[in-house]
Amino acid sequence: MLKKIILFIGLLLLSTNAYCLDLSKLKVYFLEGDYKAAITEGEKIMAKDASASHSDEFYYFLGLSYLKDANYLRASDIFEIIINEFKNSSFKEEAKLGLGDTYFLRGDFSKAEECYKDLINNNPGTKLKAQVYYRLSQVGFKKGNIIQGQDYLSKLKQEFPLSPEARLNKDLSVAPDSLDVYYTVQVGSFSSSVNAQNLKQKLIRSGYPAYIEETAAEGKNSYRVRVGKTRLRQEAVDLENKLSQEGYPTKIFP
Repeated sequence: MLKKIILFIGLLLLSTNAYCLDLSKLKVYFLEGDYKAAITEGEKIMAKDASASHSDEFYYFLGLSYLKDANYLRASDIFEIIINEFKNSSFKEEAKLGLGDTYFLRGDFSKAEECYKDLINNNPGTKLKAQVYYRLSQVGFKKGNIIQGQDYLSKLKQEFPLSPEARLNKDLSVAPDSLDVYYTVQVGSFSSSVNAQNLKQKLIRSGYPAYIEETAAEGKNSYRVRVGKTRLRQEAVDLENKLSQEGYPTKIFP
């Protein structure tokens, strides 16, 4: 009987060590920037024992890998596992931030804002406050709320002047009225200025405030036909829907 117990413990330790080695491989792939390999390793770990209660650290690095690989829906699912199933996880705040990022990168700025504010309201002393301030400023700009964007940038500068986020955005600390942030809808990009002018005139005849932006890259000119300039993203969305219904290929910028 004692031999069986010792054998069982030995197998358990062997399994645990193997899991640790697998997790280490996942982390190495992640740190090397090979996110697809990290995802493959993480899925292999889960496939070995789908019913196993893997660690919060495992899920966190897997979620980050999905986020970096632009699989935002899967990343969202992974971060929610940490938040909902690991109540005392040391990665819970990071998971909440990551969840907000998945919404932000999908263009759901209201849900992203909800996640960021929930993090900071429930954890006033969070070590991630500078990162949350930065993200909330970007949410404000994306939603056309320039005052919110500037307010959080000011908080970032005042409370965390030496943070990477503050240094990254030192040139954005300007008066709201002078910040040229607007949304526009692009309906075409051409290498020929004649084609761009033809489309522009067609849109103008249809009552749209169309214009052309000329850019140059690698010695080649590009002529982008765009419609409207608004500080409110929802107005740009409404305009995009209208143009799309008329058969134009559309994309909102920024």
